[in-house]
Parts: sequence; C-alpha cells; structure tokens
Amino acid sequence: MTSSLLAETPDVLAKPAIIVLGPGGFVTAKRLKEALGGKIHGASARLSITDLDSRFDDLRTHLQTLYLDNQPLLVLAAAAIPIRLLAPVLKNKRDESPVLAIAEDGSAVVPLLGGHRGANDLARRIGEVLETKPAITTAGDLRLGLALDQPPAGWAINDAEMVKPVVSALLAGEPVSLINDLGDDLRQDAWLSKLSGLCIADSALRIRVTDRHAERREDELVYHPKTLALGMGCERGADPEELISLVEGTLAEHGLAKASIAAVFSIALKAAEPAIHALADHLGVKARFFDAEMLERQAPRLANPSDLVFKETGCHGVAEGAALAAAGEDGTLVIEKTKSKRATMAIARAQSILHAGAIGRPQGHLAIIGIGPGSAAWRSPEADQLLSASDHWMGYQGYLDLLQKAPHVEQEGFALGEEEVRARKALDLAANGARVALISSGDAGIYAMASLVYELLDRSDDPAWQRVEVVMTPGISALQAAAARTGAPLGHDFCTISLSDLLTPWEVIEQRLRAAADGDFVIALYNPASLRRREGLFRAISILERARPPSTPVTIARNLGRDGETVDVVKLQDFDQDQVDMMSLVIIGSSRTRMTPRLHGQPFVYTPRGYLDADAVSTDRCSA
Repeated sequence: MTSSLLAETPDVLAKPAIIVLGPGGFVTAKRLKEALGGKIHGASARLSITDLDSRFDDLRTHLQTLYLDNQPLLVLAAAAIPIRLLAPVLKNKRDESPVLAIAEDGSAVVPLLGGHRGANDLARRIGEVLETKPAITTAGDLRLGLALDQPPAGWAINDAEMVKPVVSALLAGEPVSLINDLGDDLRQDAWLSKLSGLCIADSALRIRVTDRHAERREDELVYHPKTLALGMGCERGADPEELISLVEGTLAEHGLAKASIAAVFSIALKAAEPAIHALADHLGVKARFFDAEMLERQAPRLANPSDLVFKETGCHGVAEGAALAAAGEDGTLVIEKTKSKRATMAIARAQSILHAGAIGRPQGHLAIIGIGPGSAAWRSPEADQLLSASDHWMGYQGYLDLLQKAPHVEQEGFALGEEEVRARKALDLAANGARVALISSGDAGIYAMASLVYELLDRSDDPAWQRVEVVMTPGISALQAAAARTGAPLGHDFCTISLSDLLTPWEVIEQRLRAAADGDFVIALYNPASLRRREGLFRAISILERARPPSTPVTIARNLGRDGETVDVVKLQDFDQDQVDMMSLVIIGSSRTRMTPRLHGQPFVYTPRGYLDADAVSTDRCSA
C-alpha cells in the first residue's frame, strides 16, 4: 500500500511541553519557554513553584498522554527516563512526535524520537538558545547534510516509502540521479542545490523534482515543489463539493500534482466564503486573499478578461488574477480560467517556491477570550491555543498583565472606559488579515467584551468587518470561581445582576433586584461598588434583607485566582459593605441556602436541590 506524505513541512513547530522533574531544571525550562513558547509542566511532588503552567502527579501517564496528542516534548531529565516511560506507546517512525532529553543545566540536548519529524531541527534551535551543540545521531543528517524524509517548507514527498532505499543507496556510495522536470522554470534554491550535490551520476535509481502528477514507482523518489498558485472565484453560497470537483477534475485533466499547490488564492470579497475555506482544507493548504486593486494590476496578463467581472468586483478577472498575483511577475498561466456552474479556477506556475504565509493576506480572525480569574491553572486549553495562535493581544491593561507575554505577540493595553475603542480597533486589525485576541477576565460573554463586539457587528455595514472570522471561548467566571471556593451556593436556581448604573438606569437594576428577591433566587452581584459608587450596594442589601432571613449566607470574594485573594462567608445580618470594592463579587443565598460549619476553615455554603427530600417537587425555573 502506498504511503503518501503530501503536506509540506511546517514553518514553525508546535509549541512544546517542557517537562521539569525538580527545581534544578526550572531555570533552563524558563529559558526554553521564553525562546520557543510552550508550557512548563512540573512534578507536583517536587515543585512548589507557583508559575508552572501545568502540574502532574504521575509522570508516566502525563508523558504518554502528551506524546499521543502529538505534543513535542522537552524533558529535562536523563534520557533513559522518557525512553522507558514512552516505550509502550511508540508508533512507527513516520508518526513519531518529537521527544528530546535535555540536561537540567542545559549542557546537553539529545533528540530521542521524531528526528525527521522536527526533533532534529528543534534540537538545533535549542542548541542555539542554550549555547550547546546538540547530539544529533541520524545518519542522513550527519553524512548527507540533509534529511530526505523531512524536506523544508515548500516541498512535499509523493511517496515516503521511497525515502529509505534512496538514502540507503546514497549512504552506501551508490549512484542516484536527479531529474528536474521544471528545469530552468524553477529557480535553484538551497534544497534543490543540496539534492544536486547528492546526485553524482546517472542511475536506475532516481530523485525527480516535478509539479506534475507522478504515479508510484519502485525506482523513483518524487518531490513536488510548491510552485502552483490556485486562483478561485465562486458565487456566494456555492457548494464546496462543486469547487473540490472542479479542481480535482481539472488537475487530473492537465496532469498536475495536487501536492504542488501552494495555496488557494482569491479576492478579499471572498475571505469569508465557506466554500473557499473548505477547498483549502481539502487540499491541506492555506486560503489567502488579495484586494481588488491588486488583482486589477494583473489585467494585462489575463487570458480571459471580463467587463462583467470588473463591474461586480472591481477587477477584470478573479481566478486568473489571483493565480497570477500569487505567482509573481515572472509567473505564467498554465491553466486558464475554467468554469463550473458556480465557480471558476485558474492555475499559475511560479519560478520559485511559493510560501503562502508571505503572499496576500489571510481571512481576519478575532478570538474573544475569557481568561478566567487570571491564573494559568484556571485558563482553558482552548483559550491558550487561541492566545498562542494570535499575533495581537488587546484588552484592559490589567488583564494583559495577568498573562505572560509571548515573544511573537504585539500587545496593546487600554484603560477602563475604553471598551468600544478597543473593540473597534480589534475588528479593524482583524479586517486587515490579523489574528487578534480580545481578552477579558472571567468569561468574555458575562458583563464583558463579547456582547459589545457582536453589537458592533450587528449595527455595522462595513463589509471588511463582516468578513472577519469571529470565535469565542468561555472562561471561568467570577461567579463560578467564588462559588467553587465556598462549596455549591449555585446548586439551585440563581441569577446575576450588575449594580453598575453607568449603562443601565438604577430604576431598571432595582426592578430586577426586587424580581429576583421575590423569585427566591440565589443572587450574584457583579460590579457591587467602587470608590464613588457605594449607594447602590446599600440599597440592594436593603431590598434583599426584606426578602431573606438574617442568617442567609453571603459570600464576599475578592481577587479570585490572583495574588491577594480573599473569600469570606458571613450572615446577611453581619454583612459589611466596606469589605466590598470593584474587585469583589458578592453571592447572596436564597431562603434555602445553607451554611455548614467545619472543624477547620470556613464553613461550606450550598443550596440543596431536594435530592434528599422525599417530598421535594422538582420545579424548573429560568434564571434571570
């Protein structure tokens, strides 16, 4: 069965997991994190360091889980430790995740697994950071000067099974020939020069460089350079299968290799078109976009210019124009505009490798992220992934200060009161192709930035904003964090009410307080008080005191998950509003909420649902 490796080697390795077993390796781990990104994972039994990103109790389970999730592993320990622990889950060499052993003091770097899946390159980068020579033992790397099964970005292997016989022949000094089907059409680059240097004679065993379709052969290792730019146009709402069928059929008809397609290119008007992105995903490449002005510059080179297309888009050709714009001034059309019912395509060939990340721009991406109370332990993996994938972080400066700055990220902090300014700027950046993270503490959808972003989009007719991909990830809210610190006060129906009257009239707030009190909800008070705004909290407590018994439990939580955290539980009759400020959240129980003393520490607070009450009648209420 043929094994195919058609995806190009990534430009940047996935962020590694840096495993620390004791305090001796922590300084080295911090150096690696600063240079490479990723997270520091520490052993719970041996480390009490508060700024670990993740903690584990069982090293074997933790390492195996990360490895099976294809996470690059940097283990600051003796090489034998990861070897023994990972042995039961090792795969074949083509599927190995990079695993490196690093001396705690940074004096040695040894790639153990996945040498040709990124570990050797990662070892070299770590060697530069730690100023030590990595112990790379892979024969091909050492004797040939390159890894034939790990071509650089911009190249793909047609059949990975043919790497072994070619490498074996070269290591044995046997002749291997190089056939470059593109000849002068492909400018010589470093990789091709190295291949030329390896191939010393004509031989029955060959390496072929081509952007044409190549069937598997027992005597030929084929490399496909990413030299083909696929230009696409389509009607709004076109069926992705139509685009895929058009491209697959046209490539087959003209005998071109799918693996040589560098990216799918189109006009910026199509940046949010699902069919374009579905096609790119199907081909395993990026989707990139050009303004109409850039495409119109290609008009003299078009084979099929159209006045109708110009009237609708501002350029005389989308498919041909996008392909030529991507291929560059020396690029040539190899497939002119080809149509299906609702789509068009064209392909241009470039004279050098096309690196899609530097051509055109991507669809803009805005991630609205709730980082929870602020500590890494309470931040979701999805939030971390979105933060790592963004190149701009924006938010209230106090929230940005809760995150460790990433070297690849531009940060912009804003003052309180500048919410609309930061939301508009985030949308503008994303509309220009940036990947932006708009950051809130807690959950961004609870009294935070998400509703403002969606309202701006709802009211705006700016087409650039409408083409931005907007995603949102939840965070642990202050409400959840405060409840978890005391027990289960939210065990039954509850609601949240903000006491800030900056955007909501006090009459409305008071109406909601009375309704919640009448409904006997557990009530969480957000924005309870500030230096200048104290009267609202007093009036809220007065309303609730008339509807609740004096013994009702009240939780006052401040700086949750951060330095200076305090959580106090008092009775309603003992509530002191001087304990409360804008960093606080107050949870006031219902008539059913209980406070249970403990031998040590503060009491438990919980609101029973009636599981243990034989006479309980289950009622569904909708929280406000």
